[in-house]
Parts: sequence; C-alpha cells; structure tokens
Amino acid sequence: MTILFIFETTMTRVNISIKNWAQDDRPREKLVLKGRESLSDAELLAIILGSGTRTKSAVELAREVLQSVQNDLNKLSLLTVKDLCKFKGIGPAKAVSVVSAIELSRRRPKEELIKNKVSCSEDIYNLMKPHLQDAQFEQFWIVCLSRANVVLSKHKISDGGREGTIADSKRIFKIALEELSSGLILCHNHPSGQLRPSKADIKLTQKLITAGKVLDIDVLDHLIFANSGYYSFADEGEMVEA
Repeated sequence: MTILFIFETTMTRVNISIKNWAQDDRPREKLVLKGRESLSDAELLAIILGSGTRTKSAVELAREVLQSVQNDLNKLSLLTVKDLCKFKGIGPAKAVSVVSAIELSRRRPKEELIKNKVSCSEDIYNLMKPHLQDAQFEQFWIVCLSRANVVLSKHKISDGGREGTIADSKRIFKIALEELSSGLILCHNHPSGQLRPSKADIKLTQKLITAGKVLDIDVLDHLIFANSGYYSFADEGEMVEA
C-alpha cells in the first residue's frame, strides 16, 4: 500500500506531454479536424509557441501568458518581446513568433473597403483599425474620399508620443489636393484609452473644417481610436466650425 501511494502521488505531479494527449485534444490536430473556430485562445497561442517546458505543456504556458493579461487579447497585443521573455519557457525566438503573428493579424486590412463607398463612421473604423487600435504612441491619419465618398487613399500625417502628436494642416490639405479629394476623414488614437476628445482635438477639428470649406474639401468626420472602441465627432454632432 505504501508503494502504491507513493506511485499515485508522483503521478499527479507529472505533466503529460501534448504528444500523449488524445488526438482531439492536441491543438494542431484539433485545428485540422475541427477547424480553427474550435480552438480556445490558449490553444491558438500554444500552436504559435510550439512547445512548453519540461514541467509545463505549451497550452499551460499559453494559459499563464493569457492570465497575466486577464485573458484580454487587446492587452496581449501590447506585450513586447522583452515582456514575453519574462515567462519561463519563452525565449527570444518564441517571443518574436508571437509578436509577429499578432502584428500580421493587426495589419490585415479591410480591403473590401478600399475603392468602396464609405457610408458611416464604422466603415472608417474598420478601415483604420489595423493601423491605430494597438499603436502605443499617438498617430494622426487622414482618409481621402471622392465626391461619392469612395476611399481614394489613406495617409499617416504624423507620429507622436504617449500624450499627443502634431497634425500639420498645410500637409493635410497638400495631400488632399494632390489626391483631388472632395472629402476628408481625420483619425488619431489615444494610447491612454480615453475616448473623449481633448480641447486641442476639438480646436483642431474646427480649424480644419473651416480651412476645408475655403478649398472646397469637406472635413466629414474625426475619429478617435482606443482599444475599447472609437469616438466619432460626426456621430456626436460635433463637426462644427469655430
């Protein structure tokens, strides 16, 4: 009885390798057999990690990483290579793989919107989300539209810091004129997560609306991006001149 008890106690401390799991429980095989939608966030992350440690499977390691960000994928996307390397079992190669996979997903554009008509603020949000949602520093972009509100192009105007960036009105309208734009959408992000516009945001918007009227270019909206969503000046009835 004593020998059996020791054996059972020891067995409870041994982590079974993913290779020894039932086929349906292995993340890679599960994806092939049941489709990617069937996998949990931890299982998908485990596939990217590739392996765990001697005492922890890749799935368990992935769960540990996700738990550190409260299972919030937006927070996961903000982790750097250095942050990920703090976890035992994740070295530079694995960390780079994770960051690269997240960045590739972030860049996935809503290509169907390009050359298509923009009808609401959500269309612009989906178009610019890959560029602005996870940015850790403030950026200012413009979207140039035709008279029929078809997307002509999008341009980054400036990069800034955590608290702000400079939007040069001369550069904005130079680009808009070169593109023969009839309409403009302004976009920038708030890395702090604050969705409400600042006084400076409101003043800039009013200034650009006024300048646009002189050039016969309508400034149609200004979107502020944060990880929790977006704020639309047009939706809030704030597209007014000074």
